[in-house]
Amino acid sequence: MVGKVVRLTVAQALVRFLANQMTVIDGEKLPIFAGCWAIFGHGNVAGIGEALYQVRDRLPTFRAHNEQAMAHSAVAFAKASFRRRFMACTTSIGPGALNMVTAAAVAHVNRLPVLLLPGDVFANRLPDPVLQQVEDFSDGTVSANDCFRPVSRYFDRINRAEQLIPALQRAMHVLTDPAECGPVTLAMCQDVQAEAHDWPENLFAEKVWAPRRIGPDENELAAAVAAIKAAKKPMIIAGGGALYSEASAELRTFAETHGIPIAVTQAGKSSIDETHPLALGALGVTGTSAANALAGDADLLLAVGTRFQDFTTGSWALFKTGDLKIVALNVAAYDTAKHNALPLVCDAKVGLTRLSRGLKGWKADAGVAERAAREKAIWLTAASHALAPTNAERPSDAQVIGAVARAIGSANSVIVNAAGGLPGELDKLWAPTVPGSYHMEYGFSCMGYEIAGGVGVKMARPDKEVVVMVGDGSYMMLNSEIATSVSLDQKLIIVVLDNHGFGCINRLQMATGGANFNNLWQDCDMVAQPDIDFRKHAESMGAIAVKASSIGDLEAALEAAKGASRTTVIAIETHPLITTEAGGYWWDVVVPEASSRPEVAKAREEYEAFRRLQRVFD
Repeated sequence: MVGKVVRLTVAQALVRFLANQMTVIDGEKLPIFAGCWAIFGHGNVAGIGEALYQVRDRLPTFRAHNEQAMAHSAVAFAKASFRRRFMACTTSIGPGALNMVTAAAVAHVNRLPVLLLPGDVFANRLPDPVLQQVEDFSDGTVSANDCFRPVSRYFDRINRAEQLIPALQRAMHVLTDPAECGPVTLAMCQDVQAEAHDWPENLFAEKVWAPRRIGPDENELAAAVAAIKAAKKPMIIAGGGALYSEASAELRTFAETHGIPIAVTQAGKSSIDETHPLALGALGVTGTSAANALAGDADLLLAVGTRFQDFTTGSWALFKTGDLKIVALNVAAYDTAKHNALPLVCDAKVGLTRLSRGLKGWKADAGVAERAAREKAIWLTAASHALAPTNAERPSDAQVIGAVARAIGSANSVIVNAAGGLPGELDKLWAPTVPGSYHMEYGFSCMGYEIAGGVGVKMARPDKEVVVMVGDGSYMMLNSEIATSVSLDQKLIIVVLDNHGFGCINRLQMATGGANFNNLWQDCDMVAQPDIDFRKHAESMGAIAVKASSIGDLEAALEAAKGASRTTVIAIETHPLITTEAGGYWWDVVVPEASSRPEVAKAREEYEAFRRLQRVFD
């Protein structure tokens, strides 16, 4: 081998390499890997575990209670860091590894960087089958870790020491590339982890990674400019790419300069201060009436950093203008090819600046902004009614959100959620003012993400009050990281909305004509309905816990939680059926064509009417 070498095990080489990868944020050089989450077992404790111990002062190791949860925390950290920094996660083989697959899918769908390092079987196969090994009768190369393949942007199995070098280079490219960004899985054969090898010393040289900002193709730019200039009723849709590009200032300036209103996706919410006159809030299935009204009439959509999820587009039935044009500004060419859009493949910050330069002197008709203001005023009136305090015994989700907004606010906090009915109500009603202050995992909408995700958000944003809003269903699926938040001193405020079951899916069941069945506790075939004491449960894991009996109690508990030194859990019973009627739009959830229930037949008629509005190809 040419040049100086250093003799290390594969695991030692891996962690030394990770510890020397850096980035610069606001002028400060920081490790790009903020740490490694680890739950040890026989497949990683002797190899990766020993190696992590050697670098614990440079690459901290964090202990969690559940492998899926720790990976959720790592994914949330990356999201809250706008993909500028990220984490690694290591597990043993078998069940420990497979517990991370769901979180890998969360990262994959949301295009968030995380490095997954599950232990794997013996490369030499001598002790096969080892404890927890999955055996394929027809393929000796298969292991449980092959489940990571469809939910990894890059997958590799390290069964020789030399393979680590190209694998690490490919991993860093994927983790830092704005278009390919997503989870990387390096399955680490447990015997190979412990093998010693002579490594080139320069493999461990410090490297600084900077964001890649891709400029637009001149022909695509010219076509986009021409399309926008020809538009009579343009509208901007801001997606998660606007946040990951840190393009909020450019987005606001573009809208103001050219008089175009902005709606946001779940991932793009907080990219614009929603108190801005041109900010119409959420779009689509859980959108505001203002955003949906203008979207219905728009003749041009400037889609910035969005993948056009069905909730954004109302399953492509929301946009009703016959000659609709879409300009898809996205760093990922894959997304610009959807629905016959005009592609503009580039970074959002760069692209908006170049577009504005090309549009110099052009501004949308004043009537567009005037209508936006009228529709927004109507919406704000409806929203204020939904959020208002109440003396009801079981308040709505919206009324709980109102209490959180009044007690906590959005300027110095981050709201965290993922699944159930809360994403829709928060999408409509929460009005973030600061980029990153709204943290919604609604790509995979993974129940159980919320509390673990809150830990990751707090680690990324320690100066913010992190408020996790979670339904009782999600809470029961994955709550162990309350204890982690206490043990790691990552203070959260967790609000548990207890509607005694799966209220959101029960409402969807009713909307599609189904009978109330197997969702709310009262509709399940049980010997006894659960009577869960969330206060006692949370206290047993070290949190401060409160049972609020009213909205007034909730606001008082939230005020106290702000001054607390550790995690507070506040439980409140809520109504399972009440939602905000204003705003919203159809969602394509298939209704049976034949049923003995008249309610299903009626729902099918409504379903077919909306299906006729769907755009197939623009």
